[in-house]
Amino acid sequence: MVSCTGYDLSNSVFSPDGRNFQVEYAVKAVENGGTAIGIRCKDGVVLAVEKIISSKLLKPGANKRIATVDRHIGIATSGLVPDGRHFVSRARDEAASWRSTYKGPISTSVLATRLGGYVQAYTLYSSVRPFGVTAIVGGWDTEIELPVDGQVGAGPKSGSGGKVEGAKAGGPGLYMIEPSGLYWGYYGAATGKGRQSAKAELEKLDLSSEKLTLLDGVKEAARIIYVAHEDSKDKEFELEMTWISTADGPTKGRHEEVPKELVEEAEKAAKKALEGEDEEEEEESKPAEDDKMEE
Repeated sequence: MVSCTGYDLSNSVFSPDGRNFQVEYAVKAVENGGTAIGIRCKDGVVLAVEKIISSKLLKPGANKRIATVDRHIGIATSGLVPDGRHFVSRARDEAASWRSTYKGPISTSVLATRLGGYVQAYTLYSSVRPFGVTAIVGGWDTEIELPVDGQVGAGPKSGSGGKVEGAKAGGPGLYMIEPSGLYWGYYGAATGKGRQSAKAELEKLDLSSEKLTLLDGVKEAARIIYVAHEDSKDKEFELEMTWISTADGPTKGRHEEVPKELVEEAEKAAKKALEGEDEEEEEESKPAEDDKMEE
């Protein structure tokens, strides 16, 4: 085991075994933050955050952890809150710049690429430090007719490299950007303190088939946040949830907060599901206790 002494003083220096300790410390900061998840559904994307209530003086509903970047894109962050706010500010600048240049909305994948490069730049110079946040970017890209991927210009009408009639692009997009600048596209993403529990629950859902509806995604997101919160159940928290739907869906293609009544309904279902699991565990443990008593 190589000691980090001397190699963690600057994020522009690698250790002999190829590690960047400043980035690893930033990841630890994220792991101490509230759980954040994103679920990609067939007709939209759901973002949810476990917002720990650190003081009774805090106003409910304020201090948002999920922000709207453009009309069709939202970002949930976990880790250092000030870093998250600066990250969102940069994302808004990128989206506005794209609209100004190309006269249209930026796609979720392009925004993730630009933000990934921006975050990675903060791991290169000794005059800055890495971002202490992991961000989940979710959006719904407008469906437009496009030629085959990778084609530049008009191209041939048929044959190799030709256009595919009726080919569509767009739909739901979900990406997670880490403090190193690494980002991936996901069906379901989780970060923060309860990420392991949340990830395990996300893997139980059949997300790759894209059969999950947006309304079901809201219920599952609430349940998963409550499951992830079990490790910190001595602390109160507030569930923050947003969604983006298709153009003919409940949000008309915009990133909006999930209506209060739907969140409350999803929270009730989540609590009921947890109570049911606790009862099943108690019933399973009873026979084992009875066997010990007989012995």
